[in-house]
Amino acid sequence: MKKDTHPDYHFIDVKMTNGDIIKMRSTYGEEGTQLALDVDPTVHPAWTGGGTRLMDTGGRVSKFKKKYEGLGF
Repeated sequence: MKKDTHPDYHFIDVKMTNGDIIKMRSTYGEEGTQLALDVDPTVHPAWTGGGTRLMDTGGRVSKFKKKYEGLGF
């Protein structure tokens, strides 16, 4: 294997949306860099069970449903 082909793997501080800071290993930035997340597992519906409803912005959902209403969905 060639030497120096892999990026440096070090500890960074990851700031969650609620303000908590977690130490994780990453190739992002340099040692001690802070990465602030916009979406994290504590707030994203994929991890929280998806209790939110879909917003019909611009009528896209209703337009889709009308287009495919006869297919038995």
